[in-house]
Amino acid sequence: QVQLVESGGGLVQPGGSLRLSCAASESIFRFSAMGWYRQAPGNQRELVAARTGDSTPNYADAVKGRFTISRNNAKNTMYLEMNNLKPEDTAVYYCRVTIAPYDYWGQGTQVTVSS
Repeated sequence: QVQLVESGGGLVQPGGSLRLSCAASESIFRFSAMGWYRQAPGNQRELVAARTGDSTPNYADAVKGRFTISRNNAKNTMYLEMNNLKPEDTAVYYCRVTIAPYDYWGQGTQVTVSS
């Protein structure tokens, strides 16, 4: 059972930045895929950014050029750097990893963008 602990969410003004972290209990090299998702009230959970292995990350159109997914292999941690945040980025953000055929999710961290 993989444990994922997210942190870094909070309240930020429009145009601000946040960095989310997702610390895994397993070696990051075990994961065939990693990604970040978000869910706003009344909406379905949607992909924000994801990568398979060492491939080029995929980003949702709404966040391209503003968000960056990265990882620190030594710390078994995945990050989501979010810049130029907008009110429509407000959501609960979840990290997800895959050790085929299973997916594991973090508990979520709230990001609120408001003035």
